[in-house]
Amino acid sequence: MSGENKPRVLAAMSGGVDSSVAALILQREGYDAIGVTLKLFSGEDGPEDFRGERACCSLESVEAARSVANRLGMPFYVFNFSGDFKREVMDRFVETYKSGGTPNPCISCNRYVKLGKLIHRAAEIGCDYTATGHYARVEHDPGSGRWLLKKGLDGDKDQSYFLYNLSQNQLSRLLLPLGGLTKARVRQLAEEAGFINAHRQESQDICFVPDGDYAGFIERYTGEAPEPGDFVGTAGQVYGRHRGIIRYTVGQRKGLGLSFPQPMYVCGIDPKKNRVILGEDRELFSDRLIARDLNLIAVESIKEPMRVTAKIRYRHKEQPAAAVQTGPDELTLRFDRPQRAITRGQAVVMYDGDTVIGGGTIC
Repeated sequence: MSGENKPRVLAAMSGGVDSSVAALILQREGYDAIGVTLKLFSGEDGPEDFRGERACCSLESVEAARSVANRLGMPFYVFNFSGDFKREVMDRFVETYKSGGTPNPCISCNRYVKLGKLIHRAAEIGCDYTATGHYARVEHDPGSGRWLLKKGLDGDKDQSYFLYNLSQNQLSRLLLPLGGLTKARVRQLAEEAGFINAHRQESQDICFVPDGDYAGFIERYTGEAPEPGDFVGTAGQVYGRHRGIIRYTVGQRKGLGLSFPQPMYVCGIDPKKNRVILGEDRELFSDRLIARDLNLIAVESIKEPMRVTAKIRYRHKEQPAAAVQTGPDELTLRFDRPQRAITRGQAVVMYDGDTVIGGGTIC
């Protein structure tokens, strides 16, 4: 690429090593890159300890991203998407917990904000592409004419699960420079380039709940105290009182505040009756789920049963299953073997080898 023919790309830079190296690779490949960090919190909504170095849009993160952009000679901007983040991510997070589900806010963030809104903004300012530091790959299939989302080659870091909601148009405008790299190689490239964040620690927490206390966050965010209710068995027997359904998720054992002769787990949550259902480990297993809010990438629809492998949470090992659409926006998945703690509100993502077929929200 040379001169005026350079494609322009808006490079999302969180301040972490992955997005920094993605920007480095874009530059080396000849793109005309612009760095951007997203401001996702307004002051009153952000966590109290929002100055920690691992918070994704803390001051330290912005300065780390700016430092890398300056080192690469790249224009750098900060976009304020805090209103969108509050509406599309934080509000959805709270409502899902209040309705008895367990959300994955990173998927909502990618769908509506980090990629959804950013790709739209990139087009508005004349950029051909948007790039991120996700470990996944985008390819065009000449046979079907569809854009495909594939796993990153580093199996331990693959993040295709978080991107299953992308549309064909979004995939056609997305660059993922790290899809073929390992994390070790990414850190090596950052070190060779002299980036200040080459060995920066990564956070595993939800960015707006850095202390991991989801119930405490929801109480502060809504100004409402959760309503206590009954712990019940799978046959309806009452075991005691719970402290509000937002404090529990399917598969949970600790923090129940009850004593039993055998281990007991949260097997379900009934928001209408404000009950938390407890049972033994064997009662957590099911071979079937229904998903809605579908997004299919590799195919237009699944009218006949399709063999897939599927993940019911990010760190879940893919399991063989049969999938079939039961409506325009509904899919039934039947696993070959029962799976533990299938959880409403989480995403199920289906694969054919390393290609993402699509996914939906478990309901």
